[in-house]
Amino acid sequence: MTANNNQEQEVKFYLGNLPGFEKRLQKMGAHLRTGRIFESNLRFDTPDGALTRARRVLRLRQDEIVRLTFKGPAEFGHEISVRPEVEFEVSSFDNAKAFLEALGYQVSVRYDKYRTTYDLGNVEVVLDELPFADFAEIEGPDTATIQTTAGELGLNWETRCADSYLGLFNNLRISAGLQAENLTFDEVKQKYPASAFGLKAADL
Repeated sequence: MTANNNQEQEVKFYLGNLPGFEKRLQKMGAHLRTGRIFESNLRFDTPDGALTRARRVLRLRQDEIVRLTFKGPAEFGHEISVRPEVEFEVSSFDNAKAFLEALGYQVSVRYDKYRTTYDLGNVEVVLDELPFADFAEIEGPDTATIQTTAGELGLNWETRCADSYLGLFNNLRISAGLQAENLTFDEVKQKYPASAFGLKAADL
């Protein structure tokens, strides 16, 4: 989702109790936009990793539709993640993959998750169940709105996470000696506590 003029503004939180947090969302009157659905993601890069070094993201995602996404580097000096984003729907996952590979890009990593999406006022709240942990992401028009919503949902703002899921995955591979090459349910078989990521659960 692009929050404002092709700019993504969001923040994520580690959840210690995803079902409990979802009940809190529902009690606050959040509207279920999309029920729990499986996502398959492919991250692309050049053979020499130029996109990753430049903090750019080229991603192909398949859930109920197929989307191609580009994200630029996150801006510095913000309490949340603020970065340019361009995303659009494509008709074929396989054709889009072949197209990117024909341009010289290659799959650098795969990652899976289950995502549930709610609308609460003018913000989007998603519940992400990844192989290694559960998170909530809040995306909105500005930092103040996102922070207010987080507080209303009982989330500790100071525990917010600035890293991407793949950044957390790479850190976990180092700190926990995880051998998985991809963040998929086939390769990562257990959930890790917040401390394994250097985080605290925001909902506890």
